[in-house]
Amino acid sequence: MDREISSSEQSRNKIKRFAPAIIVVAFFVLAYYFMSDKLRKTGKSSEFHIVNVERGDIRSTLTASGLVIAASERVINAPVSTEIKEVFLSTGAEVKKGDLILQLDKEFTALEYESLNDELSLRRNNIDKLKLQYDKDLRDLDYQDQIKALQLSELKALLSDQERLLKIGGATEEEVEAAKLQLSIAEIEKKVLENELQFKRQVNETDKRNLQLEYDIQQKSLKQLGRKLNETQVKSTGDGVITWINEDIGKTVNQGEPLVRIANLTRFEIEATTSDRNSKELQIGLPVEVRINKEKMMGRITRILPEIINNTVKFYVGLDQDDHKILRPSLRTEVYVIKDQKENVLRAKRGIALKGNTNQYIYKVENNTAKKVRITKGLISSDYFEIKEGLKEGDKIIISETEDFDHMDLFEIKAKK
Repeated sequence: MDREISSSEQSRNKIKRFAPAIIVVAFFVLAYYFMSDKLRKTGKSSEFHIVNVERGDIRSTLTASGLVIAASERVINAPVSTEIKEVFLSTGAEVKKGDLILQLDKEFTALEYESLNDELSLRRNNIDKLKLQYDKDLRDLDYQDQIKALQLSELKALLSDQERLLKIGGATEEEVEAAKLQLSIAEIEKKVLENELQFKRQVNETDKRNLQLEYDIQQKSLKQLGRKLNETQVKSTGDGVITWINEDIGKTVNQGEPLVRIANLTRFEIEATTSDRNSKELQIGLPVEVRINKEKMMGRITRILPEIINNTVKFYVGLDQDDHKILRPSLRTEVYVIKDQKENVLRAKRGIALKGNTNQYIYKVENNTAKKVRITKGLISSDYFEIKEGLKEGDKIIISETEDFDHMDLFEIKAKK
């Protein structure tokens, strides 16, 4: 026999049947509530940076950081190995040509100079002595040649007498032949003496020149040492400012070791560094824009260092106005190497909305509506980017962040109230 179902039980059964549908509806209600902000179709104009598409010039650049340095810096090195005895000036001091900066210990150099000077005097005496000996040897050979010439004359006369006696029977043919033989021997001996005399003259001249050359070389060494002795008083070689000085009194410095650096602060250049990823695009002669605060200056790359240090490459920029009043040593600058440039192209200011790809979507603003459009970019500078396709002059675009609207093809922009 069937039991009658109570009304309360019937209600509970209805609730069980409709519970899944109620849960689904509640889920969508809550989702809509929490996602309504995400799915909104409007935005406030104050949230966006809107710029005009215009015509103008644009440059494709590489960015680098720069440091103002003196265009010319003279380094004074230690003339000899010695000690720093006294320091008269310090870093930052202005100097004129000839100003005394450092005093080095010159005692050892002075002793070396005196020793070399004495050695040079002794060599001079030896040279004079050798020259006298050479002249004596030449004179002796010349005298022997003169004696041999007299002997030849006597032998010729003797031969002539023997030939005369042979004709009248007062001498034999053997005696005449003997006289001829003696004369031939004497003639050969004279030729030997003449050859020796000529050889000695040539050799003596060469030896004298060699001796004089050795003397001159040593004399130059003495003059050079004398100059180094004077340079133990370290003086400025020109006008400028001391940018660095070795102030360690008593320290031993080796010959050639830097003592002072003096910069000419009337002309400047830029020492720049950039990522080694840009190294292949750097070229000597490329135009460069240098920015110091709001001041802009033009220049060109003058040299590029070959080594890469800490993933950076260093290069130097010669400025068109290297004596500009704003330039100061160690002043930080922004550097833009101009790889390419175009004139009178469609361009817009750069912003966060600009992506790395050549083609991208961006929002164009018409009246109060932002519409997604596809554009093709060209050159990109630090301030502007070129628009090749997708927009025209006078269009307005959003260059600020639009991440919350990227899922929409268009949305409404409310004006500020």
